[in-house]
Amino acid sequence: MEQKIHALVTENHEYIVGLRRHFRAHPEIGGQEFATQQKVMAELAAMGLEPRPAAGTGVIAEIKGVRPGKTVAVRADMDALPIQDEVDRPYRSQTAGVCHACGHDGHTAMLLGVAKVFTALRGELAGNIRLLFQPSEERFPGGALAMIKDGAMAGVDAVIGAHLWQPLDIGTLGITYGPMMASPDEFTITIKGKGGHGSMPYDAIDPIAIGAQIVLALKSIIGNEISHNERAVLSIGVFKSGEVFNIIPDTAMLKGTVRSFSPAVRGKIFGRIEQICQGICAAAGASFTLEKYFGYPPVVNDPAVAKVVAAVGREVLGGDKVLEVNPAMVGEDFSYYQQQAPGCFMFVGVGNKEKGIVYPHHHPKFDIDERGLGYGVEIMARTALRLLEA
Repeated sequence: MEQKIHALVTENHEYIVGLRRHFRAHPEIGGQEFATQQKVMAELAAMGLEPRPAAGTGVIAEIKGVRPGKTVAVRADMDALPIQDEVDRPYRSQTAGVCHACGHDGHTAMLLGVAKVFTALRGELAGNIRLLFQPSEERFPGGALAMIKDGAMAGVDAVIGAHLWQPLDIGTLGITYGPMMASPDEFTITIKGKGGHGSMPYDAIDPIAIGAQIVLALKSIIGNEISHNERAVLSIGVFKSGEVFNIIPDTAMLKGTVRSFSPAVRGKIFGRIEQICQGICAAAGASFTLEKYFGYPPVVNDPAVAKVVAAVGREVLGGDKVLEVNPAMVGEDFSYYQQQAPGCFMFVGVGNKEKGIVYPHHHPKFDIDERGLGYGVEIMARTALRLLEA
């Protein structure tokens, strides 16, 4: 049946590419994927399926085999970003200020390609393929939990998903056998000092100077207090205070992110953030508040499912084209599906320097080598088939 999958992917390549270009031209941000939802449901209905809305603007559909068996879920995210599209292509976004600058247009098209494959093979299928078209991956708290609440993972034995990945060259596949993507946590520190005139700092408690000390101290946590065996990141992205050059302000505000792969490391980092703020502020006579915002759990691949993905990838792309990559420090709510069933997330390479496809994710000139769409469909479809047969 796997040779039939290859033939069906080849046969439907233009269909898949056409869908990707349609979605690129008509992007919608998270929670507003109404036209995308209708397009997906119309395509699935035309294949003889009975899709249903889920999670507001998402879609769930089931391809039932002629014989009983396992259920494997395949997930794609559908939302775009609030970015102006700067790609000079016919499929450039027609919606001002909204762009598929992360590849979700391709993810949606690939899952419709998987649907094409398995609806054609339904008469030979033992088990079920569940298609999960998820909204709002880019907007916390994401759409995965709402999909799960609406039955996305009921009875699922394994789940797979893919991200078109510009850092990897076309014709390659990135995989891990454990941690894949980090928890994207946030924090806000508000420092309360005492304002005064810049000429008389001795009569003030300077929150800018205190904030600067806190920034330097926080930046030492990862290098000095977290083992090199653990992957973690702490970055400060916002430092705001004051408006006038000769006035010491009352307050300063810092915002940053923590990325980690385990609750223990996350807890240690946030504990040290609080201790550092407490010590520095107390020494200076200031006070502070610390607000924590915990993001998605880390994406951690099931080793057994990852081995199936890697084996299929080697057969489709070649033995040297499946790469064991370093975990990415970005977040993904695919992790919620992995809490329900063994799962694997993969990176499908779509970068191509010769074609000028070099711009990173979330860049207004982000684009993909569309050959990656076919590779993604075939790898996901053949992996799903093997997981059904396992």
